[in-house]
Amino acid sequence: MSEITDFDALRRAMAENSEQPEGPARNARAEELLTAAEKLNVPLAVIEALGHQLKVYNYSSEKARVFVPFARLLRMWDERPEDFDEYETHSLHWVFKWVSSGMLDQPHIPLASIEKWLGEMEHRYRLAGYSERAVRSAEHSVAAHVGDLARAERAYAAWLAADRDSMADCHACELHGQGWWQAEQGRDAQALELWRPVLEGEYACAHEPHAALASSLVPLLRLGRLDEARANHLRGFRLVRATESMRGAYAEHVEFCALTGNEARALELLAERPAYFTDDGQPQSKLDFMSVVALLMDRLTGLGLGDRQVPGPAGREWTAGELATHARAEALALAARFDERNGTTYVSERARARMEQRPLVERLPLGVRSVRPVPPPAPPKVTGAATGQPDLPALLAEARRLSDNLRPDAVEAWAAVAEAAEGVELDPRDRAEMADHEAMGLGPEGAALFERAAKLYAAAGDPGEALAARARAAYVRALGGDVEAALAAVSGPYDKILALYAAGDTGIRQTASVLMGRARILMRRAHEAGDRRAGEGLAEAEAAVREVLALVDGRAGEDVRLAARAAEAQAMLAELAGLAGDLETSAGLFARGAAAFVAAGLPWFAVEYEARLASLAHHLGDMAEAERALRAALEHGGAQLEAPGRAQLHLQLAELTGGRGEAVEAARHALEAVHWADEAGESATLGAWARQQLGGFLLRQGRWAEAAEVLESALPDLTAETHGDGAIVQAQWWLGDCLSELGEHRAAAERRLQAAEIARHWPEQHDHATLAHLAGESLGQAGLADEADRAYARAGDLWRELGNVHGLIRSLRARAWLALRAQDGLAQARALMAEAVREGEAARDTTADAESRQRLVAELGHTYRQFGDLLARSVSDGTDDAPARAVFEESLSQVLRAAEVFASLGDAALHSRTGAELAAGRLEADLGRPADAAARARAVLATYDRYGGYDGSETDDGDGDGEAVRARRAEAEQMLRLVAEG
Repeated sequence: MSEITDFDALRRAMAENSEQPEGPARNARAEELLTAAEKLNVPLAVIEALGHQLKVYNYSSEKARVFVPFARLLRMWDERPEDFDEYETHSLHWVFKWVSSGMLDQPHIPLASIEKWLGEMEHRYRLAGYSERAVRSAEHSVAAHVGDLARAERAYAAWLAADRDSMADCHACELHGQGWWQAEQGRDAQALELWRPVLEGEYACAHEPHAALASSLVPLLRLGRLDEARANHLRGFRLVRATESMRGAYAEHVEFCALTGNEARALELLAERPAYFTDDGQPQSKLDFMSVVALLMDRLTGLGLGDRQVPGPAGREWTAGELATHARAEALALAARFDERNGTTYVSERARARMEQRPLVERLPLGVRSVRPVPPPAPPKVTGAATGQPDLPALLAEARRLSDNLRPDAVEAWAAVAEAAEGVELDPRDRAEMADHEAMGLGPEGAALFERAAKLYAAAGDPGEALAARARAAYVRALGGDVEAALAAVSGPYDKILALYAAGDTGIRQTASVLMGRARILMRRAHEAGDRRAGEGLAEAEAAVREVLALVDGRAGEDVRLAARAAEAQAMLAELAGLAGDLETSAGLFARGAAAFVAAGLPWFAVEYEARLASLAHHLGDMAEAERALRAALEHGGAQLEAPGRAQLHLQLAELTGGRGEAVEAARHALEAVHWADEAGESATLGAWARQQLGGFLLRQGRWAEAAEVLESALPDLTAETHGDGAIVQAQWWLGDCLSELGEHRAAAERRLQAAEIARHWPEQHDHATLAHLAGESLGQAGLADEADRAYARAGDLWRELGNVHGLIRSLRARAWLALRAQDGLAQARALMAEAVREGEAARDTTADAESRQRLVAELGHTYRQFGDLLARSVSDGTDDAPARAVFEESLSQVLRAAEVFASLGDAALHSRTGAELAAGRLEADLGRPADAAARARAVLATYDRYGGYDGSETDDGDGDGEAVRARRAEAEQMLRLVAEG
């Protein structure tokens, strides 16, 4: 580290330190710089170094250290105010506010001292001629902290009534403080209205909108504005994550997660900031943090997860239950210290209220990966009113009711019967039904149990149901892959059931069950048949299905089971039509089958067929029908639809609605897909894909920070094996776009280069070229000129190989501008721009297609224009010698060539032409030709006058809203005024 030998070097070192991340390292460097300043024997150097130290302390976790350097500064002011320049005088008075708020945050500073300090601040501000606004704001903070609500309201009113002057906090900070007070008083809507300009980006500062976004979370939840709360969490946490001094705001994000069923994410947030558990520099923010930790740990303990290991203070391992006790004790001890200082119980009351909050939303999906750490609750057991033991007759009755009506939870109900029946003697019929339903839950493994059920049904005197159970046993064998054995096994029950039914010895329900079992097996064979046997298999399966329909169609009455057989048969015919290649007939039959299930009061059975119909409709190009079917599937599935299916349906709806440009609705469905994929335990597979899509839809809405959070969450789970490397490249690409918009150019470049490296191996190289070009943009904006030049050169080579002249020209122009930044870089910049011109001229002269040629001419015009701008920019301000005039003349020549080229394109390049004309006018003015400059300005105004208010809506490069016209007119009129003024 170089030694500080003069004031300028000290100032450079302080500026460099200000750019470093908040934290102890930056604070330590500020202390070193103060020591260096003291050696310079320059009073102002010491004053500035103390001010720098104050600033870095205030924006760190060591806020308590601001008092010593401030006391020294104040003493220096009282002794020799002439040593302070105007800026440091202002800064000294400004820091009074930091010190007053800092005192409130330190419970060891007596309240009397704080009130005395407030009076000192008021006195000094009055002497300096400042408004009372900052003083009344500070008084409001004191009164609000101790719980003197009447005084706080008076101070609040006086704060707003006083004039804003140079001592008032910035608009963003003031609005945050005013909104905070409204929210504290339960006026959430007023708070959010005050915060609106900050949240929307109208006002900002070093810690805003960071703090306002965090403060808005719970009020938004209380008002039920959940989408805004989610968005503010994703945006805001991104801002506070790397800001060490914002522990209080960080705590509000943890609190939000604890109150919205996102306990797992809250734990991840705690793990990111272990020092927050122990940093003592600002007791108030530690109280806030530990209160929220207690809230979260109590929540986990209440969910039965008290033994779960959680992040906590360093030095030992913690369970949720242990940390709950520790955090509550720490928070209440800190609150007691404040209350002892203040002579009230207000701080403790607020801390307890915060720790005792209940969730405001059962589960608010956020879009980022987070698996809920809560097992689903066990279903309640039916017990006898008197004994508390399972009521077996009631369980049996309920199970039969559910199975007779084909309710989805019938199998679970029979499992409860089986559990209650252990050690109880039952008749064969009861045992048959228990075995039958247990087998239904086993899939291919249930064949033996179905056979046992068949024997028990026979023993109970129900031969028809015994045959139905044997048919079910045969079908599950087919599911296991042995279709021929299954057909052989079902043939006997099939012949016998027909004979029994003909003799009137069994009912239609049992007969339909056997016939449907045989039809299902034949359908299985039809699906597996090769080309040679396909026709025969389809015909045999269709005959079996139609046999079911002939038996039950029109005879179901109130029998739900028979209605379900008819509906399933329609769906089977749909499958067969699809296998035969008749997709339109297949779609119609699936629609009939789904409608039949709904009409029978069994909508959850329609879900599979609506989903199949949606796929067919999409294939047939009927997007409206595909969307209708997907929405119907979600509606019909209801609470019975399992998480994986729900995720798939929402994801398909996201892709469909996104495909027609409905990014907002698409994002909503993608968010639901993410949530249900996580619930299904498929975060790393289906969930990653849904997150990738969600990130893209958020990006399309310009919600850069939210999209970045989601995409960063998706990327670790996206793999080439599962999702394809195209999905990874697209996610990196989108993330690079987001980071670029957020001003994180170095990170954007990294993402774009990573994506380019994958795309480098693809046969088609357009994406590789585009990503390399975008990486060049990001590297240039990050100040990495050499790396940017290499990326642009790589892109240029690729554009040349692809025959993309536009890309090649733009890469050359970008390299030229980079070269100009370098010392003595004009020659290289000129050479690159000249090469861009040559490429454009050659392409223009060799392209036969009229439309392509017109686009190339426009590109050439922009290249001439940029060449002229580059040359003009290369001349230092104030230079007026012969070489400079020569460069200006050359620049003017290029700009005039641009104007000619744009003129040849007519109205399609009107605004580009007038822009070049005005640029030429400015150069002519600089060259001492005011009459020529004025003539160009008048010509531009006349051009737009001829169009009679023309708004540019028919030009390729114009703005349809007339902005370009207004800008050109204003520029021309300004040029005329400047020329007139000489």
